[in-house]
Amino acid sequence: MTERRAKPRDSKGMRKYFLAMAFFLLAGAMLSGYARAQGEVRLSYLGTAGWEITNGKTVILVDPYLSRLKIVTPGEPVAADDDRASVGLDDVARPDTAVIDAHIKRADYILLTHTHIDHVLDTPYIARKTGATVLGTESTINFARASGVPESQLMIVKGGDDLEFGVFSVRVIPSLHGILRHSPHASYFPSTPPSTIFPHDAKAPFRVRDLVIEGGTLAYFIRLSGVKVLVFGSMNYIEREVDGLRPDVAIIGAAVERREIYRYTPRLLRDLGDPRLVLPTHWDRFNVPYSTSQEPAIQRVQSFVAEVKTASPKTQVIVPKYFQPIVVKAQDRAERRK
Repeated sequence: MTERRAKPRDSKGMRKYFLAMAFFLLAGAMLSGYARAQGEVRLSYLGTAGWEITNGKTVILVDPYLSRLKIVTPGEPVAADDDRASVGLDDVARPDTAVIDAHIKRADYILLTHTHIDHVLDTPYIARKTGATVLGTESTINFARASGVPESQLMIVKGGDDLEFGVFSVRVIPSLHGILRHSPHASYFPSTPPSTIFPHDAKAPFRVRDLVIEGGTLAYFIRLSGVKVLVFGSMNYIEREVDGLRPDVAIIGAAVERREIYRYTPRLLRDLGDPRLVLPTHWDRFNVPYSTSQEPAIQRVQSFVAEVKTASPKTQVIVPKYFQPIVVKAQDRAERRK
């Protein structure tokens, strides 16, 4: 019998095979990582300028203020049928922990835009309760520290910072506070705050007048699970700082003070490239309980909705309802190019 010899393997063919396998494995890993990075986020309105932004794993709060103290605000008197105790400038500012506990179960990060009472009052309690990291100006961090938030949870940020936290990233945007000169109740508040920055050596407890300090204003450009969200906490902005940003969602201050700013809405939407979704913020009556009708404020914010639709017809506008999540899905690259 003639002995058959095994044919030598085609070394070139084997190399091609292994290279192809390596390519598909690498591509699969890259696509899997991309898929994990993409997804959806849920945005829930907490009232005033407060938001919860989450992908189901990481919870980010922006300006969480749920206490809604019965206090005269620049735009609203107190409600006659609100049976809670009124709060004046010389009263101690205390958060309503029962209301907070009813709605805030967890938080990983808290982003603060400025130091006014309707933006920062509830943060120390929430941070101590949840262990959340608090980001804000020197002024807001001074308040949080003086209110008992551990130093390990505090982070002073400045406009221009672009921070990576692994699960999300955030660009800190220098901004401006709204102008209140024509608000009907602006004269109720001191025209000259005691300081432009909340004092680093202040001691609790604090009175309402201590939180009239603005302390500088920031906005935040949040990147989470493939969705980009730009959040403002007031009715103003610095045009050069937002020009060229391309958020999927723009959360824009919509109170009547915006009318003090020249072409506030069309300029902003143009600079942002006509985002696919706009959510008005700081439009509600925030000195009344959640149970009080917001119909007057809903009617008032319709003028902002009309401004958006005129300036950017393809942009969707949703007037949010308290604690009802708005789901935003990440777009793939092809969709973004459309």
